[in-house]
Amino acid sequence: MADRMRNAVTSVTNVVFPPSKSATDPQQQHLMKSGLDYVSSLPLQMALYFNVFYYPLWLITCIVGLQAKYEALSVLYKIIIIAILVVMTVVEIIRLSLGYIGNLTEKVPELAGFWLLTLLLQTPLSLFLLLNEDTVILPLERAVHIILVIFVIFEVFMGYFAIRALVNHQVTKFHLQQFTNLEEISSEEYIQLQGGYRHEHRA
Repeated sequence: MADRMRNAVTSVTNVVFPPSKSATDPQQQHLMKSGLDYVSSLPLQMALYFNVFYYPLWLITCIVGLQAKYEALSVLYKIIIIAILVVMTVVEIIRLSLGYIGNLTEKVPELAGFWLLTLLLQTPLSLFLLLNEDTVILPLERAVHIILVIFVIFEVFMGYFAIRALVNHQVTKFHLQQFTNLEEISSEEYIQLQGGYRHEHRA
């Protein structure tokens, strides 16, 4: 099940983040061959690091604010806000974990999962809490919501560029590995391969 999910996320990533032409550039492959090349995004990692410490503060502020304005809310918005806080907390734990693993270990499926959760869930929910006046937004709540939205939008942009860089890097590594394998073939094996190729064409 986990392998299927990883394959599905990888397929979506290849469509959304197609590798650039520079990934197959021989000059780029030569530069990679000369040493180790790390493509983890430092700005994204810094945003994730501060996000981990900021989210508990945001959640506590939201809970205190909800308690203070609970009687002023309609029944519908009481349910909506509680549901949003629960969903955002669960998603945030999964999202930040995937972001840390994907960025530090340079794994495309995990980083793509982090980016999709950020774009499709955290961003709309954060904007809903910030912009919907029917939720009776308190001044302190508005302040913490603005900071969270800045975090989320920044991570969406940085995550996009981090995934593109990682996809291009892995495509380059793949082509470099193929080139290295060809170099390791001995002259005798090359003659044997050539002889078999000519024999097949004569037949």
